[in-house]
Amino acid sequence: MKYLNTYKKTFLYIVTVLIWGTTWYAIEFQLGEVAIEVSLIYRFGLAAVLILGLSKLKGLSLKFSLSQHLYIALLGSLNFCLNYFVLYEAQNYLSSAMTSIVFSMLLLANIVNARIFFGKKIVGKTYLGASLGILGIVALFWPEVSQYQTSSDSLLGIGLVLAGVLFASFGNMISVRNSNHEYPVFQTSGFGMIYGTLFLVLIALYKGTTFSISMQPSYLISLAYLSIFGTVIAFYSYFYLLKSIGPEKTSYSIVLFPVVSVAISSLFEGFVWSSYTVSGFLLVGLGNLIMLVPNEKLKAFLIKPTKQTLDTKVKPAVDCV
Repeated sequence: MKYLNTYKKTFLYIVTVLIWGTTWYAIEFQLGEVAIEVSLIYRFGLAAVLILGLSKLKGLSLKFSLSQHLYIALLGSLNFCLNYFVLYEAQNYLSSAMTSIVFSMLLLANIVNARIFFGKKIVGKTYLGASLGILGIVALFWPEVSQYQTSSDSLLGIGLVLAGVLFASFGNMISVRNSNHEYPVFQTSGFGMIYGTLFLVLIALYKGTTFSISMQPSYLISLAYLSIFGTVIAFYSYFYLLKSIGPEKTSYSIVLFPVVSVAISSLFEGFVWSSYTVSGFLLVGLGNLIMLVPNEKLKAFLIKPTKQTLDTKVKPAVDCV
């Protein structure tokens, strides 16, 4: 059973990284004709209907108390509304590369918030792994970073991304809190998306946004992918990992998303690899190893046997007479 749980966690971690690493490419087909908040309403509204419908078909309980609904609504407003809304807005001022780099600060934000809200001890390897991961992301996009010029618009964009980091991190802490109180992950996600959708509707009404939809196949296919894979499957996997391995390890997947994005860009957008790309991949991989491999296995891999240990393995010589 222990190994089964380990394999499940590993599988869900890979699923989260692969799906959310590809959603950046899918989001490109959502921008332009339809307002950001309206596309998000479609995305999370459709995902919520799928999750709650599947829950009903499987006979899962959909009953929550008023206090539970309040925490679920808080989760929805942070993770399924404010987080995405400000990040999409930030890309009006920043490139996707710069947004990815700044958003990778979510890893450190989750580590600090887990310490503040849950008293989780922060071990040295966590800082080392996180630092290597963020350094790897910077290396991946260094050609663009080195030519980047700061302006008032870019500072606004960075501020919006950092706001998104805080919203996402606080939402993750609410998710951990809900899991600690035995909230079912699947149904909680569904109701959270309902609340997130309602908050997005309020934003759209406040802005006077026109509700429209594009009938372009690229828009509809990307919307279906983002709703089913990028929301239903990925968020279930992510919230399950938050519950089982903790926010600091789960959040390392955020650092891996741009790595997958670079691979996708290589296949479909003619991205050219360089020494920076290779260095970035190696740094992120090393950080991933340090963050996720158990301490005892990491020590066994890194620490060489001592001379005394080697001597004990050598058979004593036979005396000759």
